[in-house]
Amino acid sequence: MTDRVEVFRALHRRPDRGDPLILPGPWDAASARALEAAGYPALATPSAGVAASLGYEDGRTPPEEMFAAVARIARAVDVPVSADVEGGYGLAPRELVERLLEAGVVGCNLEDSENGVLKDPRRHADWLAEVCAAAGDELFVNARVDTFIRGVADPGQAMERAALYVAAGAQCVYPIAAPVDVLPLLRAGIQGPINAIARIGEGPSPAELGERGATRITFGPYLQRRAAEGIAELLG
Repeated sequence: MTDRVEVFRALHRRPDRGDPLILPGPWDAASARALEAAGYPALATPSAGVAASLGYEDGRTPPEEMFAAVARIARAVDVPVSADVEGGYGLAPRELVERLLEAGVVGCNLEDSENGVLKDPRRHADWLAEVCAAAGDELFVNARVDTFIRGVADPGQAMERAALYVAAGAQCVYPIAAPVDVLPLLRAGIQGPINAIARIGEGPSPAELGERGATRITFGPYLQRRAAEGIAELLG
């Protein structure tokens, strides 16, 4: 597992800003194998896409089912897989890390809001520090910053949270839904890799997001939703 974590970590070192790491999001084992076959060097599961595949609304997947689904995805491919495990499901840091490692993933995505409300950033940073300490070198932690999706437009608050999370040991931060024109400011004010979300067929391309400051690109649930739409079109 350590070798795959190192591979995943190395993929975040991007010498060309116009060439960000693209991490498509599988929602089940079959989609994971299809994305691996398409040549992607690593994958990142979206919690909303996995939830949809299991018949749940986003944020409503029972932890046992989420970890089981993530484990099936990780077992199905040879490339590193990172998992979106929402806010950690109330698990203690060590137990959360153990569950992730048992699932066979190399990284995780952790949110800083709960039930639509932003968490206290310092308390969340303390919790993240415990997660990172328990993870050691075995997991790559991506700390999501939810200010923009919770109605806080001030990029300064996103940067303040990001700084706390990086200091806590997070190896990447994810200011989800940050406006594209704010990305250069975030890039200048945040240490380490930045995750941005791309919408298929809408907005800037991954290369454009990279030029503006994103280190890595994920797609949230959009691949799963487009696949579902494609099935409907085929049968329509």
